[in-house]
Amino acid sequence: MISRNYNATYVEENLLRQIEIKENQLKIAQESNMIYVAEAVESELLNLRSQLPEPQEQELQALMNLLDD
Repeated sequence: MISRNYNATYVEENLLRQIEIKENQLKIAQESNMIYVAEAVESELLNLRSQLPEPQEQELQALMNLLDD
């Protein structure tokens, strides 16, 4: 159980780190008027954000973990 929680946390933290990097890349591309690059980075950013678990799903998972313990 603990390893599953650790893996989920690691995956989420990794996604958040990737999102932060893409946000910085997007900002640089927009400031540099690199329209096509900005569009590509924006698409990648949306894809990464869609992979994040929903807040309600996290709360449900936390409650289920309490029941398992």
